[in-house]
This record gives sequence, structure tokens and C-alpha cells, in this order.
Amino acid sequence: MTPTGSAQNWRSTAACRSADPDLFFPVSATDPAAAQIARAKTICADCGVRRECLEFALTHEQNYGIWGGTTEEERRKLRKAWLARQRRAC
Repeated sequence: MTPTGSAQNWRSTAACRSADPDLFFPVSATDPAAAQIARAKTICADCGVRRECLEFALTHEQNYGIWGGTTEEERRKLRKAWLARQRRAC
């Protein structure tokens, strides 16, 4: 599956599909949002398409929310490493 080619396919089987979308977009990273982040990550932990979700977030620069079980700050670090790998692959 490509990061963009099958976006709708992986979304249709995501564990968060039946959860409240607001859960995945906390207002901050501190209390009480920390509990919200933990709940969202718990849902992501059992998701069968977590990798695809994270890849989508990295390739489409999703700067807000919980994607693939990662916070915005965690994705910034992952994106730097991902971009470095992309440059080396070229």
C-alpha cells in the first residue's frame, strides 16, 4: 500500500473509526489533556493499521492530533528521521 494511494482503505479499518474524533485532538499536552492523549494512544496501540496511519501523518505533515499512536512532538522527531531516510534513498 502506498501512503497516498490507499488512504481510504486503511481508514475504514482503523480502531479509532468508532471513537470520538475530538479524543485524538487534545487542546494541549498537559493535564487534563494528558489523560486524553493516553486514552487515544491506548486505542492506537491495538490498531491494525497503526503503521499506515503514522506513515500518512508523516507524509502529509499532519501537525495536529494523535496519529499512529504518536503526539505532535513525537512526530516532529520521527519526521526529521523519515526525511533523512528519504533523502538518502534518492
